[in-house]
Amino acid sequence: MEHRSLPVPDGLAGERTDAALAKLLGFSRSFAAELAQAGQVRLDGREIGKSDRLSPGAWLEVSWEERRGPEVVPVLLPELGIIHDDDDIVVVDKPAGVAAHPSLGWEGPTVLGALAGAGFRVATSGPAERQGIVHRLDAGTSGLMVVAKSERAYTQLKRAFKEREVSKIYHAVVQGHPDPLSGTIDGPIGRHPHHEWKFAVTRDGKPSITHYETLEAFPYASLLEIQLETGRTHQIRVHMSAQRHPCVGDSMYGADPTLTARLGLERQWLHAMRLGFRHPGTGEPVEFASVYPADLQHALDVLSQ
Repeated sequence: MEHRSLPVPDGLAGERTDAALAKLLGFSRSFAAELAQAGQVRLDGREIGKSDRLSPGAWLEVSWEERRGPEVVPVLLPELGIIHDDDDIVVVDKPAGVAAHPSLGWEGPTVLGALAGAGFRVATSGPAERQGIVHRLDAGTSGLMVVAKSERAYTQLKRAFKEREVSKIYHAVVQGHPDPLSGTIDGPIGRHPHHEWKFAVTRDGKPSITHYETLEAFPYASLLEIQLETGRTHQIRVHMSAQRHPCVGDSMYGADPTLTARLGLERQWLHAMRLGFRHPGTGEPVEFASVYPADLQHALDVLSQ
């Protein structure tokens, strides 16, 4: 157990507990909030909450246990589809409910864990818990991902994604009917100002561009084909929500729970359908395709009735 005891610095007087601890001790705000909720933060001997304000000159006491970093844990995951495998890359069809790689706070299966459990070796480049990962899908998004197996592939694919040389095609079912039926959404994306785990279109966000085309219109929703020009976290979900057409089933970004329940969805209707790039070993263009998983197809069938 680590322990720090010190007077509140003048520059942090009036700050929220979680924000102050993040600045003072280098914690994430979420970890600082957890400590406060667990009664491990005291001000002049009194337990304080994450949103309490620090008083100037008061005595601050903080106790915590160092967290181990996230680790790749091999798991057997038969539902992870292997679309392509060679010496340089493995292309997987990721089911929903599986994260790309381990992270603090995630306790479910990961793509890297499933590959390790199936005997695959991936590139050693990148942080230990993200070795071989050159792009990600949200845990609740299904579809195609490529993982680098060779160091050459890792370097070349990271560059290709950064230089926007990779074709990423998604299908999404969104609420309502976008107007126009096809178009481009150009809106910078950054952290949501009021929700730590969400993102939003913000003035100081990173440039983010999404192209969409309506494939089919239903009474209450539309099936879209979406091409990403950039690859921000939650980009499709944020951009469609900002247009007042959130992905069906996406409770985090404003989906109608009644429609979600009627379609039997437990996650956002969003699937990575096609992925194209130059093969890092041969230099030849390659493209891989997926099909809708059962839950998304069922939702489409209900909408079509």
